[in-house]
Amino acid sequence: MNKSVLIVGAGIGGLATALRLAKKGYKVEIVEKNGQAGGRLNQIKKDGFTFDTGPSFFSMSFEFEEFARECGIELPFKYVALDPLYSVHFSDNPQTFFLHKDIQKLAEQFKDVEPDFEEKMRNYLAKSGALFHDTVDLVIKQNFDSVWAYLWTLMRVNPVHLPVLFRTFWQEVKRHFTSQEARQIVSLVAFFLGRTPFDTMAIYTLLSYTEFKHDGYYNVEGGMYRIVEGILSELKKEQVQITYNTEIVDYVAKGGRLECVVDNLGKRWSADVVLINGDAAVFRSRVFKRKKYAVEKLDQMTWTMGYLTFYIGVKCKLPQVNHHNYYVGSNFEEYANGILEHPDTLEKPYYYVNVLSKYNEECAPEGCESLLFVCPVPNLLHKPNWDDKEEIVDSILADFSQRIGKELTAEIVSKTIYTPLEWEKQFNLHRGSGLGLAHNMNQIGAFRPSNFDEKFKNVFYVGASTIPGAGLPMAIISSKLASERIESFFQ
Repeated sequence: MNKSVLIVGAGIGGLATALRLAKKGYKVEIVEKNGQAGGRLNQIKKDGFTFDTGPSFFSMSFEFEEFARECGIELPFKYVALDPLYSVHFSDNPQTFFLHKDIQKLAEQFKDVEPDFEEKMRNYLAKSGALFHDTVDLVIKQNFDSVWAYLWTLMRVNPVHLPVLFRTFWQEVKRHFTSQEARQIVSLVAFFLGRTPFDTMAIYTLLSYTEFKHDGYYNVEGGMYRIVEGILSELKKEQVQITYNTEIVDYVAKGGRLECVVDNLGKRWSADVVLINGDAAVFRSRVFKRKKYAVEKLDQMTWTMGYLTFYIGVKCKLPQVNHHNYYVGSNFEEYANGILEHPDTLEKPYYYVNVLSKYNEECAPEGCESLLFVCPVPNLLHKPNWDDKEEIVDSILADFSQRIGKELTAEIVSKTIYTPLEWEKQFNLHRGSGLGLAHNMNQIGAFRPSNFDEKFKNVFYVGASTIPGAGLPMAIISSKLASERIESFFQ
């Protein structure tokens, strides 16, 4: 078989699609803007420490197992279930809540704030579970050739779920729980989609089912970047060539077909099919210069929030800190409602801390810890200037130090900070939006930038801003949908 595919971008979606196609005999080649593969699922090695740059755990393990089976391989990384899933710490409540999948065990922690929590949680998960099973195969894991085909499919979804289309995640959670602690904890998963519980649609309460009931969350042994390294090892076996430090900036087309793409040094890259693993909207804007995706048009779309991430190596052990931790201020609603537009809400932030070295001792020098902090922040549309990044990071570290009862400033031996500016520059994310396009009603399914090009019949897309959306499992599903498009093209 001489059918060739050029993949622009070595994010997880591009890598997974490359392996699917290579295993079927296609000649696959990848060009990558950065010096290493992985996209946002990446890694920093610095000062003897190893840090996961983005995702620090994953869900829907069955999608990864199915991916491996379809490629005819053993899954090239090892993972272990999280128990608890994570811990939650409130600034105005001394209790630490451990999020267990065992609902009885979970409910015991709420006996003082929501005595009937177990019954409420089971009812909530039953509803979110029904939503998951009625939509995931029918809507999420399908290609749609038109908006009408998508709408027709939606009409086949059980109409009992219709009311959730008109509620937010927070409104749905409020229907089930009364205490602020329960509402906030159950709503945290909405942040995983890059927005807040107050502007995320209630249909995404199905994520609660995936975390507490259906599959849970998982750590990757050795760090999340082992996923990338594992797929790269399989691609090497298939002789898939990856060229790094190569950014595609232009193209040559003839009629309705893309003849080649052009890199930053003027080199032309051609193949029968080109798959774009850059942001599906941004690539159409910056490279294809589509009017529909002009910068001013992009600014009118709804994007996910920015992320302030910083990577801290400390010369001490932190036995009092759990593996995955959420720290919530006393102003959750005010903070979440204002986060996208009002930088001053950072004064009392919500943030996440991952101690990668907790169960991966090789990721930090002996006697040290490797810490990842993630704080949702306004993207560059609302906060273009990040000259105050050190001040903000110091304030979060001070809050964290106070909460864990240990002053960390003198213990820090490595510090790296990524603001939305760094995320935008490194990964071509519009205005530094951490997860690309948001998942509101007019930006999901067929209303998202399609995974087939509207002009060039031999161009396709994979990744967060096309279907089905953001998240590692969604990238794996996206790779399957994209490979199906490409195989159909060659038939």
